[in-house]
Amino acid sequence: MRMIKPWQLGAMVLVALGLGACHQSTTPNAVVAPAPVAAGAIDAARLAKATSEPDQWLATGRDAGGTYFSPLTDINASNVSKLGFAWERKLGTHRGLEATPVVVDGALYTTGVFGWVYAVDAATGKELWTYDPKVDGQWGRYACCDAINRGVAVWQGRVYVGALDGYLHAIDAATGKQIFKVDTLPARGPKTPYTLTATPVVAGDVIIVGSAGADFAGARGYIAAYDLKSGALRWRFYTVPHDPKDGPQDQPHLVEAVKTWDPRHRWDQGSGATVWDGISYDPKLNLVYIGTANGAPYNIKADGRAGGDDLYSAAIVAVHADSGQLAWFYQTTPGDRWDFDSTQKMVLTDLDLGQGPQPVLMQAAKNGFYYVLDRVTGKLLSADSYAYVNWCKGIDPVTGRPIPNPAAEYLKQARLMFPANAGAHSWQPMSYDSQTRLTYIPSMEWPMVYMDSAKQRAGMIEGFFTVPAFPSEDYVPKDLESLYGKLPPLAQLAKGGPEPKPMGFLRAWDPVKKKLAWEVQTASNWDGGVLSTAGGLVFQGDSAGYLNVYKAQDGTKLASVHVGTGIMAAPATYRVGGVQYVVVMAGFGGNYVGYPLRKQHAAYNYENEGRIIAFKLDGGAVPLPTELKDEPFPQPPQREGSAKTIAQGEVLYNRYCMRCHELGRGVLPDLRRLTAAKHEIFYDIVLGGVLKAKGMAQWDDVLSRGDAEAIHAYIVDESWKAYSAQQTAH
Repeated sequence: MRMIKPWQLGAMVLVALGLGACHQSTTPNAVVAPAPVAAGAIDAARLAKATSEPDQWLATGRDAGGTYFSPLTDINASNVSKLGFAWERKLGTHRGLEATPVVVDGALYTTGVFGWVYAVDAATGKELWTYDPKVDGQWGRYACCDAINRGVAVWQGRVYVGALDGYLHAIDAATGKQIFKVDTLPARGPKTPYTLTATPVVAGDVIIVGSAGADFAGARGYIAAYDLKSGALRWRFYTVPHDPKDGPQDQPHLVEAVKTWDPRHRWDQGSGATVWDGISYDPKLNLVYIGTANGAPYNIKADGRAGGDDLYSAAIVAVHADSGQLAWFYQTTPGDRWDFDSTQKMVLTDLDLGQGPQPVLMQAAKNGFYYVLDRVTGKLLSADSYAYVNWCKGIDPVTGRPIPNPAAEYLKQARLMFPANAGAHSWQPMSYDSQTRLTYIPSMEWPMVYMDSAKQRAGMIEGFFTVPAFPSEDYVPKDLESLYGKLPPLAQLAKGGPEPKPMGFLRAWDPVKKKLAWEVQTASNWDGGVLSTAGGLVFQGDSAGYLNVYKAQDGTKLASVHVGTGIMAAPATYRVGGVQYVVVMAGFGGNYVGYPLRKQHAAYNYENEGRIIAFKLDGGAVPLPTELKDEPFPQPPQREGSAKTIAQGEVLYNRYCMRCHELGRGVLPDLRRLTAAKHEIFYDIVLGGVLKAKGMAQWDDVLSRGDAEAIHAYIVDESWKAYSAQQTAH
């Protein structure tokens, strides 16, 4: 029997339909085998005509514009109620999954944690190959929001992925064998906490990568371009200046930028503005568009500094792909001190705003405003709020600058801010439907209490610098008093504003009329990215473990498929063998990794089993993960350390550990539930790194033995509190 490769299926279907090339045979009734189709055969010409190939999903956003919109109509409003299980591929992880797969000629390519790459048969889920980037678990330490990855670029027979440790890998699309591996980081070491989580983007004959790290001290934002064939560095574009004491700025656009930073700025903090997502490319203009993150540290006015615009943090920037030179920029949040990154994915399309179609760039930014820019010049065309905001009073249409709101100042007193530092829209992709002309945004009304902890006992919190921010549902002043002193009650902070309740919404935004078309409330404030289709449908997964389908015109819910695993990623859709599939990565975590799970989260009730799940019409029920039970707290070991030591451990735990290990049921383990065996090897874990292979980093360069003992004393004390409360309840 001749084995058919998955990437040959597309050509076979074309031939069967009489649409492919055919060859006349001299033998009567002879069967002519189709010419083999190379794996991963995507190039600029094919991507430019993505609409003419509705069966494919050629990039993470399907097309060059990153619309997350499919022309397929087989699944539509009349039959989507029949949507069910087609296949699944378990990935052996319990951490967050954020990628949207690329599907080309019957093969599906996607990523998991740390930058693992999976190639499977798109019709069955059968493994074709798996690629391990061999990332040292130590790098999980500087992944502010889980050891995630947002996807691959497939191009001319290769699969490109950026691994968490900053290496760019080129992989043979047919075999999964490594072609090259190059280091993309400008520096390495504990004081340069870069990680790579974004999808690489092909721009002409180079591939573009950025990095994460703006939430830590030491990262200086950049993007870098590498030769597609050899992996050689072509250019690097820095988004923020270096310390003026080190000499003249190394790039022309930074000469003016440095003037916008406070002369007393903490240059040793790296200054941030990393590009951890939100990279796009316009081949006609040959421009690369990037969104930059917050400056570092968050509080640019600490220690009496005046602050400034801090270019080019929290901005949308256009760079010439051939030279790496600045083309234009628009700063969405000048002087950002709320963590309002502009790294959200952008949509490149044409809009008629009254003077005929013009090329635009659209972004629903973290700060709560929907921006439409002329993508040739960067001119602001509109900026309107799609969520409640109080960090400013609006955007001045003439200057394009935010109108200040004194209520946003948290230096002297705690403030309840909208949106939260997670944003009114985070990394989860939005979708632009060219038929309804609506953008579907996974958005959040998620208030947080911001405060300046510089003079408080908590001090610096790694990953947050001097600005701790507490979700309204976790803001309990009496529980925070030991670290942050006396705090005002939530009711006082919320006075005059909306109810301080975290909520999630799927919102349909009209970018021409500049207003909301419709909205529906979703499961929580941390639900998945969006796919829309010409079948009149909008697909979105949620944290409760459902794939939900809505009517594109008005938001009516048409279907809801239970998968039992929280979904953050945006789905994709494709067709193989005449069957339309919808596929999504299911696995909860990401930015939510440091927050306690709620009962409405699937990960609270089921094992957070990472999977690729595909759906089709007339499919069955999705197999559910193992249901979790409320296990009793084990009896902790004997208390240790003085009250002073425990208090010191509380500070250190909140500074270095809480970002991943919330004291409560979370995505990662609750350390109050450590087994006796884990207590025995606690110092080997924290200082010796014996669990690095599982993603638990080694901390001996930051924590002394005495520090680790204080942390352990605090964990044991908290374990006894929970255990005693349990015993009293029974």
